[in-house]
Amino acid sequence: MQKLSTETGVKNIPSVFSFFIGMLIIANLWGCGDFMHPVESTPAPTEYTYNYWLLERTYLFEEELGKLEPEGDSVQTLYEVLDDPFTRYVAPSKSEQTSISINTSIVPGSLGMEYVLYANQPYPLRIKRVYPNGPAGRAGIRRWGYIMEVNGKSLLQTETFSYSAAYNTYDSVLNYNKSIELKVAYEDDTLSYKMEKEDVYAPTVFVDTTIDGTIVVTITEFKQTTADKEKGSYGELKAYLDSTRNYSKPRILDLRNNPGGHVTQCVNMADLFIKSGPISTRSWRTFNGDGTPVKKSNTSNAISGDAGEEGKFLALVNGGSASCAEIFTAAIAEGAGIPVAGDTTYGKGIGQTTWNTMAGGLAIITNLEFLTPKGNSYHKIGIIPDYPCQSVDLNCGMKALEKYYGKKFSDSEDDKVSKKAISPSKPSIGGAFIESEEPFLIF
Repeated sequence: MQKLSTETGVKNIPSVFSFFIGMLIIANLWGCGDFMHPVESTPAPTEYTYNYWLLERTYLFEEELGKLEPEGDSVQTLYEVLDDPFTRYVAPSKSEQTSISINTSIVPGSLGMEYVLYANQPYPLRIKRVYPNGPAGRAGIRRWGYIMEVNGKSLLQTETFSYSAAYNTYDSVLNYNKSIELKVAYEDDTLSYKMEKEDVYAPTVFVDTTIDGTIVVTITEFKQTTADKEKGSYGELKAYLDSTRNYSKPRILDLRNNPGGHVTQCVNMADLFIKSGPISTRSWRTFNGDGTPVKKSNTSNAISGDAGEEGKFLALVNGGSASCAEIFTAAIAEGAGIPVAGDTTYGKGIGQTTWNTMAGGLAIITNLEFLTPKGNSYHKIGIIPDYPCQSVDLNCGMKALEKYYGKKFSDSEDDKVSKKAISPSKPSIGGAFIESEEPFLIF
């Protein structure tokens, strides 16, 4: 079995399944005093016993292992007795889709756009982002247009047709149709576009500019495969930094609501800003080639020469910045002296490794814990910002830039704009609907 790294940067381990079967074969041979006589066969491992074996050797919180029953029928029940909410078993029917979600930024059946829903506009649905390589990008759709019609259905607000009804209509049409036609109103023109939905690899690094001219670099996740299919989120950020190596003005690194991702990604991305020294230290439970449990530790160190090392940056975080986003934030704060603004982060200083199981399921097991470059733990504590804000919007980042870099900014029009954004409880087939408080941004 090959381990898939999700929240880890740990190297591949020997095949768990091969070792497990090997031990059973050896045990069977040991029971044979004379090969001329039949012996009882050793029972083949089941999906349950295989997962029990994994948990016994890798689960981080060893004091809980006594709760596990060595024999049973329900793998889900085996995992449910553990207290850690991040350790879980994914059934074979859902394991492939879960792996895709963990490893990639793919959006199934998408136009490749993100939207904002305004409560006070005649046409409330506005295009916030367009993915260059998606259907919308190839069709030439521009940002900040208002969607007037979708497949001939009007989205105009009336007394009996609210902005939420407009959203529901748009979402329904995109859910049940592959061919999409949009009529979009811009300040200078009204244009129509015809597209076919497809699976789109979404970018995870976005670069925007405020009215004051400040660049905001938003990192939404840390994924192995994104719009940059070879280097993922790291490749996206590195390409931007390399293209602006001589840029000297302060910039905001926006990590609000970034839930994390691959440790190899966030560690490598933090390295882009750190000249030397430790980036992150991790320790984990695993097992040796003979199956005996063992604890290991590793510190990732920075390599100098990257484009972000000479720039001026500020990290903007909130309570939704978690896991890999916290590794990244702690690393650039302690390793590169980059100030942090916003609110205390989530406080997830542990990580998971995933294994493909015998029956094709996915075992996701918490087996790692992380420390900052200075050896500090932030698990269940979070990263406390240098510049705390009660309301963590871009104004918070602007004021923090003024404090640390001396640049003055005009007040945002944010609070003066009446609007509401909708985030569906399930991903929309048509695109990613996100909350936004930045209509004053120029893109």
